[in-house]
Amino acid sequence: MAVRIDNLKLRPGDSEEKLLQLAAAKARGCRYFRILRKSLDARDKANIRWVYSVEADTKPFPEPMPNVAPVSKRPRVVVVGSGPAGLFCAVWLTLAGVRPLVVERGGTVEERVQKNNNFFARHELDENCNVQFGEGGAGTFSDGKLNTQTHGPLNRDVLNLFVHFGAPPEIAYLNKPHIGSDRLRVVVKNIRKFIEENGGEVRFHTLFGGVVSAEGCCKAVRLRDLQAGTEYEQAADEVVLAIGHSSRDTFAALEADGFAMEPREFAVGVRVEHLQEKVNIAQYSVTHTLLPPADYKLVSRGERTAFTFCMCPGGVVIPAASEYGGVVTNGMSDYARDGQNANSALLVQVRREDFDRGGLLDGVEFQRKLERAAFAAAGGCYAAPVQRSGDFFAGRETNRFGDVRPTYAAGVVSLDLNRLLPSYVSNALKRAIQDMETRLRGFADPDAVLTAPETRFSSPVRILRGESLESLRVRGVYPCGEGCGYSGGITSSAADGLRVAQKICEKYR
Repeated sequence: MAVRIDNLKLRPGDSEEKLLQLAAAKARGCRYFRILRKSLDARDKANIRWVYSVEADTKPFPEPMPNVAPVSKRPRVVVVGSGPAGLFCAVWLTLAGVRPLVVERGGTVEERVQKNNNFFARHELDENCNVQFGEGGAGTFSDGKLNTQTHGPLNRDVLNLFVHFGAPPEIAYLNKPHIGSDRLRVVVKNIRKFIEENGGEVRFHTLFGGVVSAEGCCKAVRLRDLQAGTEYEQAADEVVLAIGHSSRDTFAALEADGFAMEPREFAVGVRVEHLQEKVNIAQYSVTHTLLPPADYKLVSRGERTAFTFCMCPGGVVIPAASEYGGVVTNGMSDYARDGQNANSALLVQVRREDFDRGGLLDGVEFQRKLERAAFAAAGGCYAAPVQRSGDFFAGRETNRFGDVRPTYAAGVVSLDLNRLLPSYVSNALKRAIQDMETRLRGFADPDAVLTAPETRFSSPVRILRGESLESLRVRGVYPCGEGCGYSGGITSSAADGLRVAQKICEKYR
């Protein structure tokens, strides 16, 4: 019988062989051990410890891969999008014996790396293959963070599947698991290989154009081969819309097809960069080479809530545009998280009354207007407007940087961000920076760098679905993941993909 042992502690740098010795002393007679949870307790700066929960048993532990019952009939399933929601949906369907077709407007992860490097260096944007679109979705060029505020057994399946496809094994038990952009690229390639080797297909450079339906049921999807320039219909019994939060043309196509949708509130702001060493000192009181680069998560509640999001220790700020004539920022770090700067989105809530003029896609237009204003203000070349935090408070352009240098890869232009951002956003950012300083010393460092704008926090629309997870007006179509308004990160998006796959499999067992 398995025994759980909690509150085992190791000093930073101690070998986990010592952990097994501690566990064996508490669970005599057990020969097999596995780590259930590992977290860093830094509350006492003089006595920082890794804290573990371990499970022990007298017999080997079973493989963690999910046991998926096969379907009795194979439906024609088209999965639109190869981000975490689409890929994990396709993996589960494949495990059940379905042979899904995954269609992706962008290219393979190798193509994306080449396209993005070209965009960063030469400002040549491919609107269909970029940081937002392509194999792996937007999360492939981020930090690969897997921590989530959602709870449920599917989250465990997500982590186990990630490990199975090549993610670092410790993500299965770390309190704040992350893969890193460099390793995540290998994982998504392995997922593609698994789908194809088991009879499925991944079709790149294929743009989804809408759903063909009859009597309220899905019959086919309209697709466009972006390389050949041809349009065609693909028969489909079930369609999964895992389209991502930046598929603005797809939102418009679904609105034209009569899908039930609604606007959603979202958030916009900036990327804020600090020296990683100073964040480490603020969190640990010392620079400790045996501790991981420190992170943070902060919220400031006032007239408008402001919060940090997608914090990237040891990372860089990257260009993340997906439309011509717009500047978008995002954060990225590799597995090692060994860059000089830490960066995070610092966002302010945008309410319905700020953008809603009666149109379903008014939120999209709000985001687009801000992105285009930044593009024009920075000279029309995808450089990003930047400002020292101290200059932001003083309302003046930055003429020199201090300790923190901007990392945005496509070039930066000094600009007073008070002139770019809506006043309610810039005012809320100032209040939040001062408030967050009270909980993270150095957050209000005047040398911190603000890079704008961060606009792609979440989807500005939701495609409505019912208890069956099918869209309200067309049966057989499943809005799924972050782009359709049902998740907010890699893990929750992947879990929503599994949830949709389970619903489809229930129909055909």
